[in-house]
Amino acid sequence: MFLFRHGGRRAILSILSLTTRPSSLAQRCYASRIDVPFTPPPVPVIDQCPSPTCQCRESPPGLDIEREKDMNGSMPTYAEQVLISTGRSNWPSKIDEDEGEDSALVRQLRKNLLRDGKYSDPYHNIMLTNSSFPPTPSPAHQTKDATPTPSPASAFLLPSFQYVPTIPTDPPAVEDFIKAFVLPAKLHQTHNTLSRAQQNILLRQTDRQKQFPGARPINEILILICGHGNRDARCGTLGPILQAEFEDKLQRQNIAILREPPVAEAEVVDTAVEGYVPTARVGLISHIGGHKWAGNVIVYIPPSFQGNTLAGKGIWYGRVGPEHVEGIVGKTVLDGKVIKELFRGGIDGEREVIRL
Repeated sequence: MFLFRHGGRRAILSILSLTTRPSSLAQRCYASRIDVPFTPPPVPVIDQCPSPTCQCRESPPGLDIEREKDMNGSMPTYAEQVLISTGRSNWPSKIDEDEGEDSALVRQLRKNLLRDGKYSDPYHNIMLTNSSFPPTPSPAHQTKDATPTPSPASAFLLPSFQYVPTIPTDPPAVEDFIKAFVLPAKLHQTHNTLSRAQQNILLRQTDRQKQFPGARPINEILILICGHGNRDARCGTLGPILQAEFEDKLQRQNIAILREPPVAEAEVVDTAVEGYVPTARVGLISHIGGHKWAGNVIVYIPPSFQGNTLAGKGIWYGRVGPEHVEGIVGKTVLDGKVIKELFRGGIDGEREVIRL
């Protein structure tokens, strides 16, 4: 009755046509299926971290760790991580506000490389990070008038896998360090619009590296754990526990732990020689983002670690607890496989971001 009152015969015919005409949804069901080719992940992957086979340290109770969000792709994009050796892990919340001598390098690098800096390049982002690794000792530096000068700094460059033991922290020397090691070897194509002189300012000048004696490739595995307690209590609490756990599990695999500062003299390490024993450094580092996913861990496998498919790459993990450490050592460090459930991102030697 209602249909007749509000549309009559024309409304009924309209409804009948809808019930007898195939719907667009039904039509779509008969469309040809497009097969999307399977793209294998860029690195070997396992879905979950294996359960520990031996006793491990306990995670502290009460840590507010986010457990639901997918972490894949949460790693900040960067082209080079400058890891500054400070020998301590009690930095201020913002590391460039530190009053210590080792913060002089951070301040100079930040001034030159970050936003509006002379060497700022949006296509070559630099991550500045403090580490608990001890710097290379150096004799007291004095000027000709016997006035003491600030002690030089030491830094690891990743994924360049280079170590520079002696970096003077006066502004001209820091600029030389930037030009020698930090700037890109090749510019992004967007910079083709710049003049040759402008491009040269942003390009690495490897001939300047001879100004930094002792600079050499990194051959040890680096395990970097956020332990920045003055920035977030979760990483500050969990970081030292994970550091001890990694050192223990690495040594169980006959990987020697390096705790002494690197020497200033250049070293030649032949990793292919019979009987070579892999080495590793495990250190706490300052804020790298994602404290809600503590523990945050970066695993850098050196290019010289032959047979490992992750050689020359850095793999970022989150939500790492002591129960995951044995699995990371066995599957990532030794077998060259990424653990998907912990994966935040990665970077390779060509500065390409690794995502699953």
